[in-house]
Amino acid sequence: MSSAARSSSRAGEARSAGREESERILSGPVAVCVDRPLLSLDRDFTYDLSDDLGAGVGSLVQIPFHGKLVRGWVLGPTDDRPARTLKVRKLVSAVRFFDETMLDLLRWVSGRYVAPLASVIARSHPPRVASEEIAWESGGAGSGGHAVRFPASARPLGGPRLASYGSGLEMLAAISEGTGAFVVRPAPEDEVSVALESVGAAVMAGRTALVLVPEAEPMPATAAAVQNTFGDTVAVFLGGSKRERYRMWLDIRGGRYRCVVGTRAAVFAPVPHLGLIFVSRESHAMHREERSPYYHVRDVALTRASLIGGACVMSAMCPSLETTAVKHKAVEPQERRWPAVEVVRPGPEGRAPRLVSALKSARRAFLFAPLPGYGVARVCRACGEPAACAACGGLVRAEEGRIRCAVCEVDGLCANCGASDFGIARGGAERVEEWAGRIASVPVRRIGRGEAPRPVGGAEILVGGIEAVKDFDLAGLDLVGILDADLAARRPGLAARGRALASWMEAAAWARPDGRVIVQTAHPNDAAVQALVAGKPERFHRAETPRLAEAGFSVGAPVFRVVGRTGLEAQLGALRPKTLLVSAFENETVCLVALDPGDIAFFGRTMRVLAERGVVTRVEAEPHL
Repeated sequence: MSSAARSSSRAGEARSAGREESERILSGPVAVCVDRPLLSLDRDFTYDLSDDLGAGVGSLVQIPFHGKLVRGWVLGPTDDRPARTLKVRKLVSAVRFFDETMLDLLRWVSGRYVAPLASVIARSHPPRVASEEIAWESGGAGSGGHAVRFPASARPLGGPRLASYGSGLEMLAAISEGTGAFVVRPAPEDEVSVALESVGAAVMAGRTALVLVPEAEPMPATAAAVQNTFGDTVAVFLGGSKRERYRMWLDIRGGRYRCVVGTRAAVFAPVPHLGLIFVSRESHAMHREERSPYYHVRDVALTRASLIGGACVMSAMCPSLETTAVKHKAVEPQERRWPAVEVVRPGPEGRAPRLVSALKSARRAFLFAPLPGYGVARVCRACGEPAACAACGGLVRAEEGRIRCAVCEVDGLCANCGASDFGIARGGAERVEEWAGRIASVPVRRIGRGEAPRPVGGAEILVGGIEAVKDFDLAGLDLVGILDADLAARRPGLAARGRALASWMEAAAWARPDGRVIVQTAHPNDAAVQALVAGKPERFHRAETPRLAEAGFSVGAPVFRVVGRTGLEAQLGALRPKTLLVSAFENETVCLVALDPGDIAFFGRTMRVLAERGVVTRVEAEPHL
């Protein structure tokens, strides 16, 4: 038996023993997480559990709490028994919603993102549908499901693409053994193949795989390829009704599938024998949860892989700056394969002569126009004052035949005189569609407001912004034009330039193998532009790292937005954070705090104490800056 097989066997025995331990019935004093997602109540409560209830770690139970019957999750036995201990009233569900290993991950998320454990547990699985539990149990899945094997014809033999990558074979070996963290920067034509070979390596080693994609609609090419390659043994955990999602979660828990493909919530999916967590398009903004506990898939995936003894692979053509702060092995092609990128200065309304010339002969093209609408209102023609929304003072834009506020979306009226006649500075995706349509020899179409993104058709030029750049596995475009590249530097947010570069690189990849990429910019030596030209993000990362440090938000430093009452600033200042920025909104104090990574635990304990005192009302981790 090989060392990898022996390692896999030992890991399987350990997981089996852990599963039996997690399924055991508990009695006596147990710690319970009360289903009240408040930071001020974020602690374990002790209850007396009778063994005839059949409950254990992860069980959903009913308990008395402050004179009411509420729900909570059993966390395990405890020695912390108060003088008066109330009894658990009943078992609500026969399903165990987590085991001890998953509980370790959930506690880590609660601590890292300073979020109530109750909110973390609630986000770790779909909303419960009791009738689906009954149907699932009657179907025989409740005993742990049945083992599923990949058909021999569906098993990737592994290695043909990754063998040509620096450290590619090392990564495949590590996946087989269930260890290590890797950042893969695939060549444009290899993005899907890298995912398939990684999943294949885990499966051949007798393990399961979890593939995380940032979006559900349209179905990413990576998700579709995994499903098509491995067939019915793949759980597609994307979208669906409440009932469908819960039934799928139950099937995953029961061992019905050997591979799970899902969006960010699937990072907690109860996949048995998990050996690989693969994060597709790691730099995508949708990998961050927008509700409490505000976690990021990248960090949770890395921690879960470490806890279970698995491998974590983060794949992106332009990995995020945050990956540079993570201990990992880089995996890249040994030979450069990137479309030729031409940098030109923008002409009137972004119509550079070289771009205009290329459009005349292009049969299939994509024009990246990040600014929506037809143009921006600059001045009120009635009173001569600068244009501003009468309702909120925001930017007024001409879009799809209407003049409306870009912020509150009400009809555009002058803040000074109430008129609706504005002078428009033309520029935006609608205007690009208009002038490109006069030049091109094929139809020019635009992804409009509310329209589903789609790939470029057989003979057309498609205009769209960041919302149009999806995982389409698209290739063979004659031309990709990046318009208004300088707009990225003017957008608010510390991460705006990084997100723009990631979108540029994904769109540029559609021009492979022989197409042209033309980027319009007045700053050709900008680090982001040069990173696009080279097809490598390292230069951009080197330039951004000191810029963020100078702004007070160093790469890898945990950041929190804390909202509270009078005295909050003094309390946070006493913690000596790396950065503390304070503002006021109505009667509340809003603070941005950047910490040293080692200070999170103490910061979290302090926030919970201040929440109990009423000083802190909200903590948001990793806010968009």
